[in-house]
Amino acid sequence: VDAGISYSLSGTDASAFDIVAETGVVTLKASADYETKASYSINVIATDGSGNSATQAITITVTDLNESPIAISLSSSSIDENSPGAIVGTLSTTDVDSGDSHTYALSGTDANSFEIVDGQLKLKNTVPANYEAKSSYAVTVTATDSGNLTYSDDFTVSVQDENESPTAITLSNSSIDENSAGAVIGALSTTDVDGGDSHT
Repeated sequence: VDAGISYSLSGTDASAFDIVAETGVVTLKASADYETKASYSINVIATDGSGNSATQAITITVTDLNESPIAISLSSSSIDENSPGAIVGTLSTTDVDSGDSHTYALSGTDANSFEIVDGQLKLKNTVPANYEAKSSYAVTVTATDSGNLTYSDDFTVSVQDENESPTAITLSNSSIDENSAGAVIGALSTTDVDGGDSHT
């Protein structure tokens, strides 16, 4: 009932707040983060001009809000060539909202060569992947959480070169003169998609 009240704070989390002594307006010094601290406990002390005071304990609850995913991981980033439908790896999403669920979508330069099935990035069954024609693919994966918030990450999928069979043998000449024992007929050469491969 006496005019001239001033306010102050005490208690466990008092250092996290500011209070205007003349008005009692309380503000949080930094942004609240539910995942770090779900509630704060403070005491508000009202003191009159004569030094008499009253203390009120207050619990401030932080409301959890859905936040965007912050990272996407792929358990592996390479496939063997000549393996249509090969699984690249399993996708996982980092999200501060524990227990949140995520769906995935593909975009980017080579998205049409891949699909996501049961959380796994895989080559489509119609795409064999040929190292000699294309040694890597670029895709963008977008994760969408249950609150429709998204995060995207770019991935490079490398194609591992596999040794493949030779495909042809040529002979530079196919005739010899009679009566020429030990004559060289011609030189053999082999067609092989694996550049630099040696042959016997």
